[in-house]
This record gives sequence, C-alpha cells and structure tokens, in this order.
Amino acid sequence: MFETVKYLIGSTGASGFGSKSTAEEVTNTCPDLRSITAIITGATSGIGAETARVLAKRRARLVLPARNLKAAEEAKARIVSEFPESEIIVMALDLSSLSSVRNFVSEFKLLNLPLNLLINNAGKFSHEHAISEDGIEMTFATNYLGHFLLTKLLLNTMIRTAKQTGVQGRIVNVSSSIHGWFSGNMIRYIGQISRSKSQYDATRAYALSKLANVLHTKELAQRLKQVDANVTVNCVHPGIVRTRLTREREGFITDLVFFLASKLLKTIPQAAATTCYVATHPGLVNLSGNYFADCNKASTSKLGSNSNEAAKLWAASEIMVSRQAKAVFDPLNALGYHDM
Repeated sequence: MFETVKYLIGSTGASGFGSKSTAEEVTNTCPDLRSITAIITGATSGIGAETARVLAKRRARLVLPARNLKAAEEAKARIVSEFPESEIIVMALDLSSLSSVRNFVSEFKLLNLPLNLLINNAGKFSHEHAISEDGIEMTFATNYLGHFLLTKLLLNTMIRTAKQTGVQGRIVNVSSSIHGWFSGNMIRYIGQISRSKSQYDATRAYALSKLANVLHTKELAQRLKQVDANVTVNCVHPGIVRTRLTREREGFITDLVFFLASKLLKTIPQAAATTCYVATHPGLVNLSGNYFADCNKASTSKLGSNSNEAAKLWAASEIMVSRQAKAVFDPLNALGYHDM
C-alpha cells in the first residue's frame, strides 16, 4: 500500500527521481552524448520513439532498426525537425526473424561504427496465436529471442568499443512488471505454444517473454563480469502508459473508476524515463544485472531472480538461435527439458 501511495504522488527514490519523472528530466545532468552511438529497437512509436528523441536531444548518434522502414523514416524526420543536427540511421530489422537479425548485424558492421549503447526496447503482444518463420511462438520470438541473438552478435563490437574509447558500454533490456505473472516451467511452456495453440494464452505468453528479458539480463551480467568486459546490462520496467480510454456509458461511477485508473498510468515521457536513466546516468557506472522501476532499483519476481533458471534459459536460447525451426525442441530434451 505504501509503495502504491509513493507511486501515485510521484515520490522520489534514492536516485532523486520517481514515477512522475520524465525522460528529459532524468537526462538533464548526463554527459553530452555526441560521442555515443546507440541502437534502439522499437523506436518508431511510443516509449521507444521518446527514448530516441531524448537521446538525440543529448546528441547521441542513433541507429533505428525497424520492420516498417516507412514508419522509421517518419520517426527520424520528426526528430530531425526538432533537432536538425541529429545523426540518425534507419536500417531494416524484423526481430521475429533470426535471419533478419543476422542480416541487420552484418549490415551494421559494414558501417564500421562504434557501439556504446544497445536498448532492446521493441515489444509485441500477440492476441492471436502465431508462429515465427523459425518455428517459435511469435511473442517470445519478437520480445526475447530476437533480442537475445541481436545482443549476442553485437557484444564483441560493444566490448571492443568500450576498450578503445574507455567509455563503458551499456545494454538496457526493457521488460515489465508483468514478468511476475508467469510461473511454471518456462521451456516446457514455450515448447507447447510453439507446437500448438491449444495451450496458448496471450497474457501468459507475454509474461513469459518479459520474464525471459529479466533472466537474460541476470545471466548476461554474470558472463560480462567473467570476461572482465567494460559493458553493463540492466533491465527496466517502464510502467503502464496512459492511453486514450473509451467508455460505453457515462455516469459518476464510471467517471470515478476511469479517474482512479488514470492515476496509475504514465505519460509516454514518464514511461521512457527509466530507460533513459539507466542508459545515460553517470551514477550507474559499473552497476550491472539489476532491475529498475521508476528510475530506482527494484525487486524482480522470485523466478526472475533464480540464477539456475537464467542459466537454463541461456542454454536453451543458444540452441534455438543455432538450429533450424524443425530441430529446435528435440535438442532441448537433451538438455533435460522433457515432457514439453
């Protein structure tokens, strides 16, 4: 109850920021980012677009990968109209396709650019059951597996950039508090819903993908530490964004319910704040493997803090990104993921 009250009134935490802070506010004291190159997925609208706009304002060079290139060009044009000196590169990427991820990374490397910041922001909520071209349930493929492979393939570039420049690299995985809604055997469930829609539940699938983002962060932080890489990785819950609410009827009770609900939601500038804070704030140097909400450290679910589950997911993900679609789940059984 106390945490809810703090959230509603926008009380600040140890960072000096809170639920009402905006992306521009949390980056006011960040260093000039003109030497920073950032890749931001899902930057054509919403939280991703605001994240890109604010980083452009702070003079970072941006690479905007997108499945819809027209939407990405429009997002670029909006930013350039506000900040004419912005350097923004639009590139093709469909995160649900592992071959598209590989093609994007190959094309990015041909640009010979440094890479200081990777923000894995793109997200999808599939109301209807769908399977990716690689044979993986679509929400999991887009929200997690595509980002897992993207990060894996870009990691050496980030490590090399940090070594050459002395500027610590940062990876930000955008998750959600809904990750705590998933319980059970993760690999078994992704196997079930990738094979058949009979057990598909859209909300549970989305929660699973966001839990995977949290566990990816935990395991990657450990691996970066083991190789003494000057790169950190953290995970964020942006909050629930305020959108236009529709009502079928008028009345005092209905108005009261919508008024109270609106106080729990964020504007897009507020929702982008935690991502921008974790991506840029100088106070977070060397901080890795953490989960943030409202620009402050927060706790994950019990499953989200399980190191063994993080290691298992990593091993399974390596198999998924290295095999053809029809061969994905048999090798998982070899790792001990039975009865899927």
